[in-house]
Amino acid sequence: MNECKSQLKTHHKFLDFLYWNLVLSVPFITACVAIVRNSMVGLIFYIIVCILLTLVIYRFFCIHCPHYSQSGNYMKCMFFWGVPKFFKAKPGPLKLIDKTVAMIATIIIILLPLYWLLLQPGFLVIYFLSLGVMGATLRRYECGRCIYFQCPANCVPEDLKG
Repeated sequence: MNECKSQLKTHHKFLDFLYWNLVLSVPFITACVAIVRNSMVGLIFYIIVCILLTLVIYRFFCIHCPHYSQSGNYMKCMFFWGVPKFFKAKPGPLKLIDKTVAMIATIIIILLPLYWLLLQPGFLVIYFLSLGVMGATLRRYECGRCIYFQCPANCVPEDLKG
């Protein structure tokens, strides 16, 4: 499952962005459907929290990535395409605070819809299966080619890091 490709991915294409956002949309839409079946206010709250925490991840995690330093004033990465670079790039390794904040934000995004998903076990299964597929696919096809060698998930072989 931990196959690392021999070619590093130095630039993302728009199709990468479309692909990963489609993959990410499955658990997100599953959560939204489960929430809206019980509470429109809950859905609005969930969407607002997701947007705010995504901005937090963008600020604490993404500014360290080499892709953030590339491509002018707008992002061109697999998750953010055409998004303005609101923050100054800080290439290099993540500090403990950056890792902690990004991890907590991600955990909140994942766990927040659980109350509503537990009310509908079918949606819960779809949610966790789609998150699992997304995580495994990221690890298998992206982390082994990623140019951000200081990322905690990076699995590029040492001989390719040159």
